[in-house]
Amino acid sequence: MRISEAFQNKPLLIVYICAGDPSPDATPDLVRRLAKAGADIIELGLPHSDPIADGPTIQAAAQRAIAAGMNTDVYFEVASRADVDIPKVFMGYYNMVYARGLDKFAEDCASSGISGMIVPDLPPEEAGPLKEACRGKGVDLIFLAAPNTPANRLELIQEQTSGFLYLVARTGVTGARSDIIDDTRRLIERVPRSDMPKAVGFGISTPEQAAEVIRAGADAAIVGSVCVDLIARGEMERLEQLIRDMKAAVKNAAKSKAPIVH
Repeated sequence: MRISEAFQNKPLLIVYICAGDPSPDATPDLVRRLAKAGADIIELGLPHSDPIADGPTIQAAAQRAIAAGMNTDVYFEVASRADVDIPKVFMGYYNMVYARGLDKFAEDCASSGISGMIVPDLPPEEAGPLKEACRGKGVDLIFLAAPNTPANRLELIQEQTSGFLYLVARTGVTGARSDIIDDTRRLIERVPRSDMPKAVGFGISTPEQAAEVIRAGADAAIVGSVCVDLIARGEMERLEQLIRDMKAAVKNAAKSKAPIVH
């Protein structure tokens, strides 16, 4: 499924997990369970030994996944086996993409059912070759904007992104936080009006936080670290219940979504 198709039924819940944690063999079933619980899009992180945008929870998951045998070849094999009727999105760092070759990486994404790519350390000004490779394979290339992104650059990022605009709820690295909504609301209000969906991530860990970003004007809430933490503790039933609760929260929040004034 294309990301644009999923957003026809917004608001969405986007769930991040680290592929290969707790093991490569466990990941496809985990993706299926998350989809069944209500996830609308799954971000599959490719673990990296030196992540720059990830907090301690996801860093630890990456180390466990690497120790369990995860690498780029295994990643695409695992993604292919995660057969779900919702979009899957790659999230990882540019040096892994570059090392494999831009065209090959985009082709491998498409052939394994991955319909989008998030590369946090690749600015849009330098993304032309990868964007061309992705376009040729029908893969969206998704860019990020943060609360401290200047207005002119925010407009550029919105013009260059495809699939959705990833709004970082706060500056810093990933990780569950309680103080995200004020920065998020201001950032959403600064985004130029367009048809491009806006998804908010980094720090969302509760159903109420997910609902708050939807009421603030987002089209999707992204949850990651709290899910990775539950996976690390083997609490799969709690994870599935959290996803069900978050999905219900974002859907209910849409009914009271405040209009954004530009």
